[in-house]
Amino acid sequence: MERLHGTTIIAVRKEGVTAIAGDGQVTLGHTVMKHGAVKVRKLEGDVLVGFAGAVADAFTLLEKFEEQLREAKGNLARAAVETVKLWRTDRVLRHLEAMLIAADKEQLLLLSGTGEVIAPDEPVLAVGSGAAYALAAAKALLAHSALPAPEIAREALRIAGEIDLYTNGNATVLTVGG
Repeated sequence: MERLHGTTIIAVRKEGVTAIAGDGQVTLGHTVMKHGAVKVRKLEGDVLVGFAGAVADAFTLLEKFEEQLREAKGNLARAAVETVKLWRTDRVLRHLEAMLIAADKEQLLLLSGTGEVIAPDEPVLAVGSGAAYALAAAKALLAHSALPAPEIAREALRIAGEIDLYTNGNATVLTVGG
């Protein structure tokens, strides 16, 4: 999944608030096609998701995750595990190229096509082409600023957009908790 380009999603949890931010850039090859796409969503039960990768693939996975979330009656971890199991075992889904971050006020989870559901040690998680930059910025801001979670996510994405060609600083930020 390393060849995924085209977006950065960052999730941050601080003081009972979880924020997820996604940039708005859509690229086709080396051309920017759109600046204001929305790649984060709020689902029922105060669950936030953000996606990176091929758009059609990401929307397919998002639909599957929503189905699993309904079946799991809002249990984020169970829905994530069931989605990843389906993703890995279905002959069509296993070829999808996307990654999801799912979060609520208590958990941050990364869902990958390699069969992983990862809960980070620290209250920050990022995916996409600018993930390393956004993650580093968010960790520094968490440790050395009084900014709230939504502002940390926004600023981390802005910093990533200054470095990564496939990320812009046009952030959509959603929150739960608080």
